[in-house]
Amino acid sequence: MPRNAEVIRQWSILKELEASRRVTIDDLAARTSVTTRTIRRDLEALQTAGFPLFDETHDGKKFWTLEQKAFRRLDDTGFTLAELSALYFSRTLVACLSGTPFERDVHSAFEKLSTALTPGMRQFLDRMPLVMQAKAEPGAQATEPRTREVAQLVEATMQHRRVTMRYHSFSSNREKTYVLEPYRLLFGQGGLYVIGMVPEYGELRTFAVDRIEQLSLTEERFEPLELPDDAFAHSLGVNQGTPERIDIVFKPKIARYVRERIWHPSQQIEDASDGSALLTLHVVNDWALKSWILGFGGLARVVSPTSLATEISQELGAALGNYQVAGGTKRTVSQRRNGEPADERSG
Repeated sequence: MPRNAEVIRQWSILKELEASRRVTIDDLAARTSVTTRTIRRDLEALQTAGFPLFDETHDGKKFWTLEQKAFRRLDDTGFTLAELSALYFSRTLVACLSGTPFERDVHSAFEKLSTALTPGMRQFLDRMPLVMQAKAEPGAQATEPRTREVAQLVEATMQHRRVTMRYHSFSSNREKTYVLEPYRLLFGQGGLYVIGMVPEYGELRTFAVDRIEQLSLTEERFEPLELPDDAFAHSLGVNQGTPERIDIVFKPKIARYVRERIWHPSQQIEDASDGSALLTLHVVNDWALKSWILGFGGLARVVSPTSLATEISQELGAALGNYQVAGGTKRTVSQRRNGEPADERSG
């Protein structure tokens, strides 16, 4: 059994207990498709972990209940002023969740947190973004949060149920229906993604949630495979694949900036005598990598692999073509810098 199956099941039990006033072990076993013995072990493990679970008898039948104010211990423990202030201020650091299904819950949580502060304290802390501010990455999802689809995917993931979905493919620009065994939801690059097994192809694939046109849960169950903690550890984006060695030379003008940042855990940097920097990565050769390299323009040059260097060269050539003046006339570099008109000739 995958190591995450147990924690997913136990989280499902907590959600069931939270949603129901009381529930029996038999009910929990039926809803999670395991034996009552497994449920008893799960309940014991959750109690040992400190979750406020208890059983009570009604009409001769034993029910389990979750204390509704599960975090009331916070009232006894309490936050220090500095801790409370820091937590309240951190709402600016999660501003990148704007436009995601989590936005409403995060906003609600901080609204509740703010009630512990006096009006004067809130007014003071609300000025903090003038001193320190978080900025979301460009490309955040512009469509309305797919709350219903996300809820269904979470349920399917926890209960190991297959889903059928009609999906609009970006690469083929057409819709296709898939049967999917969802493993995990991931928020990255400004959007929400689901990774899962597609039985038709016998491989794991990643889908953008905002491109799901229709989704429905089935009663078919599946046994998930083991996934690493970070399913996209080898990609600069949200892709999977086999990593390979990538060598990129950055010109002196941008070399210091490159050295100052961690682009990927596998990175190694060598300095050259002319001030340039050679960056070596072991990552998936995907579009996320290509778009990142292209973002440096003429300040970066791919050394290896040769195939990637060729692709980047072709992309830059196509980009240059987009800036040709209508009718085929071109301007020299000096003319473009000085705003001079182009020669009256076609290039």
